Amino acid sequence: MNCGLRNAAVLALTFGLFAEAGSFAAGQVSFDELQTVLARAGENKAQLLTALKRVAADQSEGMQFLIANMPQRDLETLSAEFLLENTGLAYRAMEGAPWADQIPKEIFLNDVLPYANVSERRDAWRKDFYQRFSPLVKDCKTATEAAERLNRSIFKQLKVKFSRRRAKADQSPHESIKTGTASCTGLSILLVDACRAVGVPARFVGTPLWADRSGNHSWVEIWDRGWHFTGAAEPSPQGLDHAWFVHRASQAKQDPPRHAIYAVSYKITPLKFPTVWNRRADYVRAVDVTDRYTQQRQPLDPNRTRLSIRVFDKRGGDRVAAKTRILSAQDGGEVFQGISKDERFDFNDHLIADVPVDKEYRLELRHENKCLRETFTPTQQEMLLTFYMSDGQEQRQTGSR
Repeated sequence: MNCGLRNAAVLALTFGLFAEAGSFAAGQVSFDELQTVLARAGENKAQLLTALKRVAADQSEGMQFLIANMPQRDLETLSAEFLLENTGLAYRAMEGAPWADQIPKEIFLNDVLPYANVSERRDAWRKDFYQRFSPLVKDCKTATEAAERLNRSIFKQLKVKFSRRRAKADQSPHESIKTGTASCTGLSILLVDACRAVGVPARFVGTPLWADRSGNHSWVEIWDRGWHFTGAAEPSPQGLDHAWFVHRASQAKQDPPRHAIYAVSYKITPLKFPTVWNRRADYVRAVDVTDRYTQQRQPLDPNRTRLSIRVFDKRGGDRVAAKTRILSAQDGGEVFQGISKDERFDFNDHLIADVPVDKEYRLELRHENKCLRETFTPTQQEMLLTFYMSDGQEQRQTGSR
């Protein structure tokens, strides 16, 4: 028997065993589909066949799903040991979750079982994270409660914080833990994997470019009788579906697609996730979720301006937490006060002030022993103001909406 026939026979025998156990799910993966995928695995086909043959009968549907939807890079490299450990622990976590009976099978397969999110290195994180984080959520009764607790706790426990000086955008969990820094992409990967490790369905979400052109951003959605969002390492006191980026997300646009919002799907879909940090990673699949966010859009008051304020120590330097006051140029009365966001916060997370348009204001910034004063008159509904404590102000208008 030649190698191709032998592998087909092994696959057929494996499928036969699944069918006898009542675990092969018609409609998820067909024999022909899986055989076609395995043919693309090259020399790694033997590892995938071993995973299919050795997986527990009640977990076989999950293994079939993973392999059938696997990106080419993983078909050629992932070992049977890696896949068997990932699959076994995913089912184990789900079995122990109080909310397990509320999770549809397709959500479990697509948003708990997968071993990766986007283009990150493929770490064997699941056992480590299950051991670290299952004690944190042992008394949680809902997926929401567990996700919020993880978001409040794991980044301190792992000693990982946001930084623009991270090694790369799409760091794997263990790469971020090793360096102690991560981008919003790396932080989101960490939170998604922590949630999945304890049986909370979670997925990576992002936009390649905000509608106001201020940059891209990544965050997390978790499933609890529907999808809900949160910023990774940015838990809101108000709970899920509250974050600093709500307004920007509400301004998203499906056309042009670069201003849309996408959720990653492990299952193959017609849509590709825009991995702006690695344009070659065209294997990441997605669904368009723009409409869910634009439904929260609130009309802007034409008589007021929404100011986004950011302050740097110098040009090309770091953002600083500057005490910020906006005063009426006419009578000196205080209109607004706050503190600008420093490097602890996402780069697109700005101090927001809401003031009447077409009035003259004095803005005062204080940081350490420096004080900066500027006069300005807002003329549009939305404006981004950038200041440098060392040498003055650069003002950029982002246009009306």
